[in-house]
Amino acid sequence: MLAGVYYFPTDYGIDIAELARALEERGYDALFVCEHTHIPTSRKTPFPGGEPLPKKYSHTHDPFVALSFAAAATRKLKIGTGIALMPQREPIVTAKSVASLDQLSNGRFTLAVGGGWNVDEMENHGAKYETRFKLMRERVLAMKALWTQEEASFHGEYVNFDPVWQYPKPHQRPHPPVLIGGESDHTIKRVVDYGNGWFPRPRFGWEPKTAVARLNAAATAAGRDPTTLPITVFAAPPDRDKLMPYRDAGIHRVLFETPDVSRDEILRILDKNAPLIKAVAA
Repeated sequence: MLAGVYYFPTDYGIDIAELARALEERGYDALFVCEHTHIPTSRKTPFPGGEPLPKKYSHTHDPFVALSFAAAATRKLKIGTGIALMPQREPIVTAKSVASLDQLSNGRFTLAVGGGWNVDEMENHGAKYETRFKLMRERVLAMKALWTQEEASFHGEYVNFDPVWQYPKPHQRPHPPVLIGGESDHTIKRVVDYGNGWFPRPRFGWEPKTAVARLNAAATAAGRDPTTLPITVFAAPPDRDKLMPYRDAGIHRVLFETPDVSRDEILRILDKNAPLIKAVAA
């Protein structure tokens, strides 16, 4: 099992290139970054974690720009979004960003996506909360068409374009993995329908062995090979005893939180958790 981290790449936090180098030097597998394009000041949508909303949510860099600096500062570190809010992202432009970053990083990029929780934030992008998952599905499928077809086209309810050329194509073939975020049975259906892996959080009674069995059963029923749908767990506990069931269940990767603290504190946390990398390796 691999071990990486996730981080809100803020304008007041540790330099993203320094963080990436520190992770690679300590043997971490990956850096995934969170995103919010903006936070409406109305605050009509309650924060699921309980108010007040943490400062980092309104101070994140664009994930693709931040990850470009992380990729340029490292050689082997995997990079990813955790998560990209696809109802808020135009698919043609996002497909271009993904392909460019994957190409320039020599195939180190993973796209983890989700529907989002902030209603007024997504409405500012013209998306509706009630249809966000239908919109996300079409946008992901449209991007896959752009990455894999020489003359790509897509015609859906929300995304429509006639044949186009878009280059570069991603370094990874057929394209970078698209992981679907969430924990529900609906999420698992989305993973099996159009995803390349699952990106759950260990919450609401989530348990690794049961979770793997749920995904495997759904994949088999849909005619997909479960081994082609790896699981990356977001916000896994940085505790050896708690992580062993993850490894034993067949989880592919765990991501530890890199909190919103000072540079020196972050580096101390990376040092503290570094021994877990070897401990959980299969």
